[in-house]
Amino acid sequence: MTRIQPGSFLTLHYRLADAEGGDVVNTFADKPATLSLGTGELAPAMESRLIGLAEGDRVTFDLPAGEAFGERNPQLLQRVSRRLLDERGDPDEVYHPGDVVQFPTPDGQGSYAGVVREVGEGWLLFDFNHPLAGRPVRFEVQVIGVL
Repeated sequence: MTRIQPGSFLTLHYRLADAEGGDVVNTFADKPATLSLGTGELAPAMESRLIGLAEGDRVTFDLPAGEAFGERNPQLLQRVSRRLLDERGDPDEVYHPGDVVQFPTPDGQGSYAGVVREVGEGWLLFDFNHPLAGRPVRFEVQVIGVL
């Protein structure tokens, strides 16, 4: 029986739920996910729970607040001037609290997201924390294949 090790290539179904039981990700009703451990596709705390599981295993892990996606960092709440947003994006865009806005990485090769928390006169307050940072999560997994 093949067991998961660091660096394993996996096919699995998984469900990530918030503390209230709401699905954040759920592949059980669709095609399974394929991923390679250690490449950042899953949070390290979730990857570590997979080590030692075997093909066919189906388990659920409850991860305490902050373990899966870190603690909330108040320094990741940042005001961004409306002028800068207009220069780098669509000046006619209307922003509302709860909107998710994509920002390019400094090297221009990727992007990251911020959630609008407040809209002020000439500025917006963005939260760049992971939406589940500082929150407990439930991680359910069914291992289909291990290479």
